[in-house]
Amino acid sequence: MHTGQGQIIETVLEDGQRLARIACPANLIPSAGQYLLASHASDSALSVPLYYTDSASEGFLAAPPIPPSWMPGTSLSLRGPLGRGFVIPAAARRIALVAFDDAPLRLRGLIQSCLKQGAAVVLISDFAVDHLSDEVEAHPLSELSKIKTWADYIAFDVARANLFELKDRLGISNQLSASLDAQVLIRTAVPCGGVAECGVCAVSLKSGWQMACKDGPVFDLRDI
Repeated sequence: MHTGQGQIIETVLEDGQRLARIACPANLIPSAGQYLLASHASDSALSVPLYYTDSASEGFLAAPPIPPSWMPGTSLSLRGPLGRGFVIPAAARRIALVAFDDAPLRLRGLIQSCLKQGAAVVLISDFAVDHLSDEVEAHPLSELSKIKTWADYIAFDVARANLFELKDRLGISNQLSASLDAQVLIRTAVPCGGVAECGVCAVSLKSGWQMACKDGPVFDLRDI
């Protein structure tokens, strides 16, 4: 983990949401699924978690939420990278990226890595997707039951409050979760970034309670 300064170079609209291109030292750039905690001196609110969605010159493109007060030129205090990100199996050749309840911006950072290892990539989302590579197929969430039998690796993005709905949609059983090679980014508040163990981000797993801020936010599906 590192600390340092960053600056918002520009903000852009993509997939109907506001993103920020952030210039920062290379050692602060999170991998897909990891996050940074960012704060601005004039803000009294808690630090904001920033997730990687794409590379950019001198930094990275950060997924929402981006506070409205953060404009180009805004200086940020950064801490990270934090948490556990996605790890794509080297042998995976059929990969599905499933944005269960939000735009797929936190999953798009996986696309180039998947394509580089020769995998076919399918993006599952009910949200609008801008500027998607021609090499990636896009399908609605209604196709999930078919895709889960096709894919040899799946990356999910889901809010903690909707985790049980996801499991129900998948028809999760102990046997299925053990056989399906998948990871789940569980979105939840991570105010302390693993420092205070405040418990706000606690997730109930088969092995007991885990903290999304440091044990996640990406977890293996078999553990959920």
